[in-house]
Amino acid sequence: MKLRTILTATAASMIALGAHAADLKLMTGPQGGVWVPLGGQLKEIWEQAIPGTNVQPLPGAGIANVRGVDEGKADVGFGNSISTVDGLAGNAPFPKAATKVCNVATLYPQYFQMLVPADSNIEKVSDLKGKAITTQPRGNTGELITQQLLKANGMSYDDVKVSHVSYTDSVEQMKDGHAQAFTLGTAIPSGAVMDLASARDVKLLDLSGSLPEMKKMNPGYTLVTVPKNTYPKQEQDVKVIGYATHLVANCDLPEDMVYKMTKAIADNVPSLAATSKAMSGLTPKEMAEDVGVPFHPGAAKFYKEQGISVQAKSS
Repeated sequence: MKLRTILTATAASMIALGAHAADLKLMTGPQGGVWVPLGGQLKEIWEQAIPGTNVQPLPGAGIANVRGVDEGKADVGFGNSISTVDGLAGNAPFPKAATKVCNVATLYPQYFQMLVPADSNIEKVSDLKGKAITTQPRGNTGELITQQLLKANGMSYDDVKVSHVSYTDSVEQMKDGHAQAFTLGTAIPSGAVMDLASARDVKLLDLSGSLPEMKKMNPGYTLVTVPKNTYPKQEQDVKVIGYATHLVANCDLPEDMVYKMTKAIADNVPSLAATSKAMSGLTPKEMAEDVGVPFHPGAAKFYKEQGISVQAKSS
């Protein structure tokens, strides 16, 4: 009887512990991008906020992360608003509509940037015809935007020599002259661009003329400004294509867990901002920004406590 009591108590304590414990797979981004260090910071924050939780950061990319979360290969992932909306709609390059992807928090604006050598005669996208360009591997949102930007200017990959590599390799190709343009979508200032600009003079192309055609492909595109002096020798504000980075979770994750994850983000903005300045001053209201992706009920519960109403995924 005594042994049974001990075993019952032990089982009960294990069940209680298991209710708060979980292994979470978090898909981040390509090496050299800001999502990797931010993922490491989220791991630390969530493991402290939810005792017994183990977060495993994994490499990823905007499009791949949405698919990974939807297919159950990951629990949480960084996403880009434009490609996540495409995923929910089942638009190319997604093979089918994502049905298990819920928004957790909108984090910061993203800037699609195109860098060319400062001494080149490349002043607009159409000047890239016949040139070598470098962008991210397929599955990255920045790579998809590169395709769409070329299309908006009457071009395709057939009109350029394209290399699909990491940010780090792209920087090396620009440094040694093997590429005449480098495209990427990330926060500003980009560490990869700063690395490149420290080695050779580059200029950021104004992309405002491409916005009307880009919006026809995805209405989520906007214009954002890279302020002057963001990068070395950048003497003027430059308009580029914008969208939002957000965090998505599998809709089947427990409501209580996602509530705690969302609250932990809001409670630790200074720590996240120390990793990426783009997170500075993030408020619950900004986290609850509607980017066209319904929120996880757990996230919606947190925002409701802050007096903010959001559209939650219906069960």
